Amino acid sequence: MFPLLLLAAALALPLAQPTGTATLARDAEARWVSFDLTPGNQMRFTMAVDGRPATAILDTGVSYSVLSRRFADNARLKVRPGGNATAIGGVVDIGWAATRSVALGGLTRRGGGLTVATLPALATGSAQPVDLLVGRDLTGGYALDIDYALRRFRLLPSGRMPFRGLAAPLAISPERLVYVSELTLGTSRLRPMVVDTGDGSAVTVTSGGWARSGLTAMPTTTAISFGLAGAVTSTIGVAPELRLGELTARNVELRIEPAGGFSETIGVAGRIGSGFLQNYRVLLDPTAGRMVLSPGIDADKPPLRSTSGLLVGVDRDRLRILHVMRGGPAEASGWRAGETICRIDGQPVPRDYATSPVAAWSAGAPGRTVALGLCEGGERRLTLRQFY
Repeated sequence: MFPLLLLAAALALPLAQPTGTATLARDAEARWVSFDLTPGNQMRFTMAVDGRPATAILDTGVSYSVLSRRFADNARLKVRPGGNATAIGGVVDIGWAATRSVALGGLTRRGGGLTVATLPALATGSAQPVDLLVGRDLTGGYALDIDYALRRFRLLPSGRMPFRGLAAPLAISPERLVYVSELTLGTSRLRPMVVDTGDGSAVTVTSGGWARSGLTAMPTTTAISFGLAGAVTSTIGVAPELRLGELTARNVELRIEPAGGFSETIGVAGRIGSGFLQNYRVLLDPTAGRMVLSPGIDADKPPLRSTSGLLVGVDRDRLRILHVMRGGPAEASGWRAGETICRIDGQPVPRDYATSPVAAWSAGAPGRTVALGLCEGGERRLTLRQFY
């Protein structure tokens, strides 16, 4: 993934809802669910709600699965108003709708219902909005085996150990009803840490946890993330190492929330997101009290860093500047959020920009000069360099 922007879909919901009756098929082990990683680093796949296909994101940072209001309206589900919930960026309005069935891989839940909220595309890691965030209420009673390398996952009976790896503690928080673990960053032991497959960033910590880590001399810059309730600017850097149970992870991109950020608001120390987990094969089994991680070939590889200092979003045939990173070459050159780019080194922005080789320019080799054509007219030249 080239550095466009980082996204998160964590949501803290206030009230329990009827959950229905869930059953796991006898052949669940063979029922892999294929997924693709969105530009926002999230796991997108297809499942079924009341027999209708639904695009979904696997989000263990959500206590109760969230159905998009658009899907609910199209399916003519009766949505009961349900107040509001805390999300990254602020507060969102929610409702609730009864469902006949929800089917995911080898899991079928009959009865119960789903929380309903507006799911904007930008907050769910895709150019197109999704229909559902699959949360803890659907997956928490099982072992969740995520094979990032082969882009597939499955639900297994708790206690299964389908591969060997390094163990870390895992539980369902009784207060927040999401997956939680703990880690050590520098001299600071951080807990609880939400294990959040719906968060496209790597590891996020509170400003207090960062201050206690002893790593504050580490070079940092700024970045923007988008949650269900809006945008948040935070500090990012690359931690030389952190410890997660038996695992020592190196070169981990770290996001530091501002004081009063989402993690602090819901009373946690931070989040472990898909940007970190995707470097491993992962088993999440909170009933058995464990998370197991088997490192992939890129597990300790330094993360891709912006050398342009621009975080951009794709808007059809153009790039829109979403954030100018502190201390980067773009800031020094006077770039501003909201400006648009239509050509890169003379080439128009392709519609498949997010997966196109053209997107590599923003994290290109230091010293390279890129010609960026503004949609408003004119061209600027930007010399890339490493700055964090």
